[in-house]
Amino acid sequence: MPDPTWNRALVTGASSGIGTVLARQLAADGTDLVVVARSEDALRELADELTSAHDVAVDVLVADLTDPGGLAAVEERLRDVAAPVDLLVNNAGFGTTGPFADQDPDTEDQEIQLNVAAVVRLTHAALPGMKARGRGGILNVSSIASFQPIPNMAVYSATKAFVTSFTEAIHEELSGSGVHVTALCPGFTRTNFVDNAGANDDATKLPDVIWMEPEPVAAAGLRAVAANRATVVPGLQYKLSTGASRVLPSAVTRRVISVASRLRGI
Repeated sequence: MPDPTWNRALVTGASSGIGTVLARQLAADGTDLVVVARSEDALRELADELTSAHDVAVDVLVADLTDPGGLAAVEERLRDVAAPVDLLVNNAGFGTTGPFADQDPDTEDQEIQLNVAAVVRLTHAALPGMKARGRGGILNVSSIASFQPIPNMAVYSATKAFVTSFTEAIHEELSGSGVHVTALCPGFTRTNFVDNAGANDDATKLPDVIWMEPEPVAAAGLRAVAANRATVVPGLQYKLSTGASRVLPSAVTRRVISVASRLRGI
């Protein structure tokens, strides 16, 4: 990993998927960790694994970031000057699929709270200490869905558009401060995200070539935040597609995605 390396990282959504892989890669680099998720059993199993394999300190913080009390507990940990966090990884999030009119509004609200509000509040909690110390990093896990509206994933793509835009703005605000801010924008990655979104049947219709493993995705994010890049899109196939989506009018890309989805029966 390019300099800087991190003394202690807090990773949300660490109990599975990209979050678990990020925690493993950070631990392998000698970074102490605070791992955050709702599942205490999964977090303690991960903590035991990382402590044994890499001799790092791993604190378990069980919290539901859609609950005000859980979110406040993580904010308080980020403000702790006695054991400062110098890398915040906002990874927790989920997506829903299907026509917006058919979705449960309470679930959609939770999606916004986790994907957007928690990212904003945790970033705000972490920044004062990082700025005062003159070093730190924030890695916000976004998505290639942030670069265009996606029919049948309307709320998810909108939340990720917020995350990428927010991250790029904060990245510029903190230029020269020693604090690095990066948006990681992966495409289809082999994690449990698709199952949780209720889209496993749809995913089987997608070609293998578009899928990435979580290890290179996580590594790309950690390299990018260490190098203070505003955004990173892992995978050549996604670099090409997101480049096109940023050049073409949104009406064109929106229509192409909608037609492609119908042709595949998604």
